[in-house]
Amino acid sequence: KMVDPTLAEMGKNLNEAMKMLEDNQKKVEEENEKKYVRKDIPGPLQGSGQDMVSILQLVQNLMHGEEEEETSQAYRLQNVGEQGHMALLGHSLAAYISVLDRERLRKLTTRILSDTTLWLCRLFRYENGSAYYHEDDREGLLKICRLVIHTRYEDYTVEGFNVLYTKQPVIYISSAARTGLGQALCNQLGLPLSCMCRVPCNTMFGSQHQMDVALLDRLIKDDVESGKLPLLLVASAGTPGAGHTDKLGRLKELCEQYNMWLHVEGVNLATLALGYVSSSVLAATKCDSMTLTLGSWLGLPAVPAVTLYRHEDPSLSLAAGLTSSQPVEKLRALPLWLSLQYLGHDGIVERIKHASQLSQRLLENLKNLDFIKTSVEDELSSPVVVFKFFQEYSNRDQTSHAAQASTIQHPITSSERHIYDAFNQWLGEQLAQLVPASGVDVVELEDEGTCVRFSPLMTSAVLGTEIQDVDQLVDCLKLKIPVLTSTLQLREEFEQEVRRTVGLLYIEDLSWPGLGVVRYSYHSDGKNDDKQEKELEKINTELLKKLNELESDLTFSLGPEFGGQKNCVYIGMVTEDLDVSELVETIAATGREIEENSRLLENMTEVVRKGIQEAQLQLQKANEERLLEEGLLRQIPVVGSVLNWFSPFQASPKGRTFNLTAGSLESTESTYVSKAQGTGTTPPPTPTSSLARQRLPGQKIFKRGLRSSDAFSETSSVSHCDDLEKMDQRPPALPPGPEQGPLETAKTEEQKEVAQITKTGTEDIQSDKTANDCVKAEEQESHR
Repeated sequence: KMVDPTLAEMGKNLNEAMKMLEDNQKKVEEENEKKYVRKDIPGPLQGSGQDMVSILQLVQNLMHGEEEEETSQAYRLQNVGEQGHMALLGHSLAAYISVLDRERLRKLTTRILSDTTLWLCRLFRYENGSAYYHEDDREGLLKICRLVIHTRYEDYTVEGFNVLYTKQPVIYISSAARTGLGQALCNQLGLPLSCMCRVPCNTMFGSQHQMDVALLDRLIKDDVESGKLPLLLVASAGTPGAGHTDKLGRLKELCEQYNMWLHVEGVNLATLALGYVSSSVLAATKCDSMTLTLGSWLGLPAVPAVTLYRHEDPSLSLAAGLTSSQPVEKLRALPLWLSLQYLGHDGIVERIKHASQLSQRLLENLKNLDFIKTSVEDELSSPVVVFKFFQEYSNRDQTSHAAQASTIQHPITSSERHIYDAFNQWLGEQLAQLVPASGVDVVELEDEGTCVRFSPLMTSAVLGTEIQDVDQLVDCLKLKIPVLTSTLQLREEFEQEVRRTVGLLYIEDLSWPGLGVVRYSYHSDGKNDDKQEKELEKINTELLKKLNELESDLTFSLGPEFGGQKNCVYIGMVTEDLDVSELVETIAATGREIEENSRLLENMTEVVRKGIQEAQLQLQKANEERLLEEGLLRQIPVVGSVLNWFSPFQASPKGRTFNLTAGSLESTESTYVSKAQGTGTTPPPTPTSSLARQRLPGQKIFKRGLRSSDAFSETSSVSHCDDLEKMDQRPPALPPGPEQGPLETAKTEEQKEVAQITKTGTEDIQSDKTANDCVKAEEQESHR
C-alpha cells in the first residue's frame, strides 16, 4: 500500500500524461488547423494560466504535429514500454525528492548512488569501482583526464596550467575512435592539439581496426625522450565503425610499463554481462576506467551514461569533478536506479543476450550468400556485423567460396571502389527503408569503404527488433543481390553502346548507383553558349519525360539533388534481362526526334518570318508599279471614280502565298484563275520505327527474349555468342558501299520525318490596296 499520497498522485499523473502523449489517434481533427494555427506561433505568456490537460495537449501537438513523414520518432515512442516509464518517473521523483530536508535527502541520495554503483560493478564484472553519472557520454572521459592530470602533476591544484609547461602531457587515441573526440577533449581541458596523439591501426597483421601496439610503443618512447609525459590511452572495445576490440591485454601491460591510465569505451562492453565473454573484451575489466551507455543497450530513455573507475584518493576525485558534495547532483542516478530494479538482473542479461543472438543470426545467413563480404572480428561472438556487396570479375575462381566469406580485403582500383561505395550506399538505404525495424545503417570505413552495419545492441531495444526482422532483412538482401550484380555487369556494355552511338555522350559518374549516365549531345550550329545550354537542357528534360512515359521497369531521373551532372539522364538499377542495345537505340532515337522537332520548329519560324518580310517588300513594289500604271488622277477620290466609270482599268489581283513545304513565295494568280486553293503535294505516310520489335504478350520494353535471357544468365552480358547471333540476324550489306547504306537510310528517314511533321498549307498575303482594286473592278462591272 502506498503510504505517501504525493508519490501515488505523481505515479497516477505520469501514467495519464504518458497515455495522452502517446495517443496519436487525433490527427484527423488537427489536419484542418495544421497550417498557421495560433498554437504553433510563439506568443506571450497567458496571465490567467492553463490547466494540466491543456498544457499536455500542447506538448502532444508539438511532438506529433510535424511528423507525418518521420515515422521513426512515433515508432520509438510506441516502444518505450513500462521500463521507459520508470526512467521518466525518475526525473519527476528527482524534482520531488530535492525538496526534502537536508539530512533525509543525504541519506536517500547516498543509498541510491551506492545501490546503482554496486549493481553495475557486479553486472559488468568491475570490482571495487566507483561510478560517475553524466548526460554527455564524453563527459566521463573528460573528468577522467582531469583526474589523471591532478594525479600526475602534484602541484596542479596550486599552480594550475603552469606546471604543464615543464612536461607537456600527451593523450593517445586510436585513429578508429569517434570523430572529433580528441579535439573535444583538448578544447575542454584547455590543452593544445599537439597534446593529442592519434595512433594508427594495424596495416600488416591483425584487424585493420585495431590499434597498432608496436607503433604505439615507439610513439610513447619518442615522447618520453623528447621530455613529454604520457598521460592517458583511450582504447576501444567495439570501434564506432566496425565494432572491433583493441588488444586490451597488451595495451594494459604497456600502460603499466609507462605509468599511463587506460580508459576503454565501446558497444562490446555490454557483453560483459553475459555468461560467455570473449577474452579480448574480458580484459576490459582490468582497465582503469570504462564508459557504459546503458540507455541504448537496454532501451531506456533519458538515463545517464556511467563511467566506472578505480582510484584511491577521494579528494582528487572531488577535485576532478567525479564526485560531488551536493546531494542534488547524486540524484542523476535515480532514473537508472528505478529502471534497473524494474528489469532485474535476468531482464538486463536477457536484453543483451537477445541483441547478440540477432547479430549471430544475421552473420550465419550472410555466410551462405554470394557476393556478400563480412567484416567481423570474431565469427563466434560479434555484436556488430558489417557487410558489403562485392563482386569478383569474370576471371575469378568460382569455387573459392571460402575466400568470398572472408573479411573484406581486396586490391581494387580507385574507380572500382567509388562504384562499390555507391552501390553499397544504395543497398544500405534500401534495406533500412524496407526493414526499418532492423536498424541497419550505412557506415564509412577507411579501408573497406562504404558498408552496411547491423548493431542490435544500439538499436534493437529501442526498435523492438526480433528474429523475424532479421530473416526479413536477409530475404530483402537476397532480392537485391541479383539487381546489383546485373547492373554492375551491364555498366560496361552500356558505356560501350553509348560511345558507339552517334548523338549520345556517356557521362562517367562513379558515385551514381545505377546503370549509368547519358546525355544527348545537341548540335549547336554556331550558337552562343547560353543559348546552347538552354537548348541542351530543354532537349534532355523532354527526353527524360518521354523515357518515363514508356512502359518499362527502369527508372530515369535527373540524378542526385546535390553533386550530380546537369542536363543528363540518370538510369537506375536494372535486371539481367535488360536489352542494352535497344535501350540505347531508343534513347538516341527519342533524342533525335526531339531535336528534329525543335530544329524544325525553329527553322519554320525563321522561314516564315523571312517569307513575310519578302512578301511585304514584293507587295510594296507591286503597289508602286500599280500606281505608275493607273496614273495619279485615278488616286483622287471623286475624280478617280468618274475616270474609272468612263475608262475602266483592268488589273488582275497580285497576291502572294507562302508554301511551308518548299519555304518559298508563290503568286496567287493560279488561285484566282481556278477559283480554288491548291493543296500541294500529299505528305508521305508515316514511316514505321525501326526500333519496334516483336514482343511476347505481356513483355515490357527493353526486355530480352527467353533465348537471350538464358544465354545471359549463363555467361556475361557481352559475350561472343551474342555477337554471333547479332551477326546472323543482321541483313546483308548492299554491294555499292556497306558504310554508306545506313547513312543514306538515316537521311531518307530524316526527310520523311520532316515531311510528316510539316503541313502543306498556303497563306494568302495581300495588301489592302489590292483588295480595294478588286472591289472597284466589281463596282465598275455593276455600273456597266
